[in-house]
Amino acid sequence: MPVVRDLRVLVRLTNFRRLLAVRLLSQCADGVYQVALATYVVFSPERQATPADIASAMAVLLLPYSVVGPFAGVLLDRWRRRQVLLYGNLLRALLAAITALLVLASVPDWLFYASALSVTAVNRFVLAGLSAALPRVVDTDRLLAANSLSPTAGTLAATAGGGLAFAVRLTAADSDAVVVLVGAALYLLAALASLRMGRDLLGPDPDLAPARIGAALTATARGLWSGLRHVAERRPAARALAAMTLARFCYGALTVMVLMLSRYAWGSDGSGGLALLGLAVAVSGAGFLTAAVITPWAAGRWGAGGWMAVCAGTAAVLEPALGLFFAPAPTLAAAYVLGVVTQGIKIAADTVVQRSVDDAYRGRVFALYDMLFNVAFVAAAGASALVLPLDGRSPLLIMAVAALYTLAAAALARAPRT
Repeated sequence: MPVVRDLRVLVRLTNFRRLLAVRLLSQCADGVYQVALATYVVFSPERQATPADIASAMAVLLLPYSVVGPFAGVLLDRWRRRQVLLYGNLLRALLAAITALLVLASVPDWLFYASALSVTAVNRFVLAGLSAALPRVVDTDRLLAANSLSPTAGTLAATAGGGLAFAVRLTAADSDAVVVLVGAALYLLAALASLRMGRDLLGPDPDLAPARIGAALTATARGLWSGLRHVAERRPAARALAAMTLARFCYGALTVMVLMLSRYAWGSDGSGGLALLGLAVAVSGAGFLTAAVITPWAAGRWGAGGWMAVCAGTAAVLEPALGLFFAPAPTLAAAYVLGVVTQGIKIAADTVVQRSVDDAYRGRVFALYDMLFNVAFVAAAGASALVLPLDGRSPLLIMAVAALYTLAAAALARAPRT
């Protein structure tokens, strides 16, 4: 198969392997750090976490991606990308170590969140740098295969990092600070791995003088606005973005509910609830993988819009049928279903947006896509904080999410096939 052949060639490319190693270590550290923050906020015995605390933590973890992301490229076209990977990971290692000290010192929440926010803000530059550097280590003919392999491998590394964090927390050390330090060590290894590449290998080309930074930032803001207007003129793309945003909102609201159930309803001790939360994350991840396998076939049969309608309709029925028990087994089944539904909608939405928007606007539209993806999750956490009781048992939230899925399914089913 051509794809397998391309992948075999890629792994023989020395600089590609080195860049991939930096990505894997960096994103594994991200997974460790993010789970460490979540467990500290939700499961620390000395803290009585509320839905509002979870909403604050999600804002810290995700909003930098939305605010910083579209503008990161302006600076990455001026700085040596190898140096961004080196110093970005060194800085994150230092900041993560500081976060661990803040956890031990039981400092005020605002200081803890400020440290965590700094780590995740730097993260956006590192991830953008990894993507921007890829064409410098792979020839044009195999760039598509590299773009498929690298982000997927990074996502798996982040998932593995999350699993490592759960394992360390449950078995090796019942301390969030220790888990954070594991993340700091991985960031340091990622920085050291970047030294295996030449200083100028990853660009940018010094012969191409970029525009003044102020003008570049202004142009980026204007580009986002023009991308939004372009989407408004392309109804299939607008529908797909709306469907993805709604699915992400529903997934975020139910994630907060599961966090609260794990903390207060499913385990008299912290470790029991934490183990169930880790299992829910794994089951949902299995749903994501299932969606990746079945979506090409399903979208081919019903169209991308039709498949999104099927996903939303399935969630509208099964989410209350399983979730209203508020018990571990049916909730884990619901987590799998929602993994399939959420990722199925996202994959289909990606395809519709790619087909519907003009190539000249595609980058700007996907920058908006990225912003909506993260803002929807944070908004869901904020909305959940208003209605969730401490133990997470909220029939109102379950039925509200089911109603949103029903409206989405009806709207998508009436739309022209895409």
